[in-house]
Amino acid sequence: MNKANHIAIIMDGNGRWAELKGQKRVKGHEAGAKVVKEITTYCANSDDIEYLTLYAFSTENWKRPRLEVEFLMKLLEKYLKNELPIYLKNNVKFEPLGDIRAFSKSLQKTINMVAEKTAHCDGLIQYLALNYGAQDEIVRAVNILKNVEGNITQEMISNTLDCKHDVDLLIRTGGDHRLSNFLLWQASYAELFFTDTLWPDFTPKDLEKIIKKFTKVERRFGGLK
Repeated sequence: MNKANHIAIIMDGNGRWAELKGQKRVKGHEAGAKVVKEITTYCANSDDIEYLTLYAFSTENWKRPRLEVEFLMKLLEKYLKNELPIYLKNNVKFEPLGDIRAFSKSLQKTINMVAEKTAHCDGLIQYLALNYGAQDEIVRAVNILKNVEGNITQEMISNTLDCKHDVDLLIRTGGDHRLSNFLLWQASYAELFFTDTLWPDFTPKDLEKIIKKFTKVERRFGGLK
């Protein structure tokens, strides 16, 4: 039986969820932030899940309307400050993925503070992908290794990436069927699950159903059984 040791989620559908309710898109992001808390808490209390990686803000999301981006930055900072006690209560270690240097000094300080405050936690590791893009991640890794003597190996690249753990189960909410530049290296043999459910409506029960389906999948990793 497969274990979903590393679950990665593309949290899609916040804006559409709000628009369907006749609300501003930012209301969808607020609702989505609550779901992050619920899903993280569920994973933290699972014996099988070691890593949870959530796609929060991509390198392409800067193309969105300025006011929406500004709201997302404020929401992220508020979320992290509010979630710190929850992280600590559930023994969750928070780690950011991506190039956070593009964020404001205040937001960078908050991100680093939460990472430092939870560094001792030895339960679930929650990776939050912030200003993250898989292509950018790989380019940054190659630039770090470009002066290394001899041949660059697959292991060397893996160990230089922001996220150093292969994904077992990758889920995308919101109905689209694409990876959107998310964990392209780490998800090379991940099982992919797509759901039409918009992220603010996604529940721990939905996640549990997907995990049950995942456990029954035959994973061959390019070989034969």
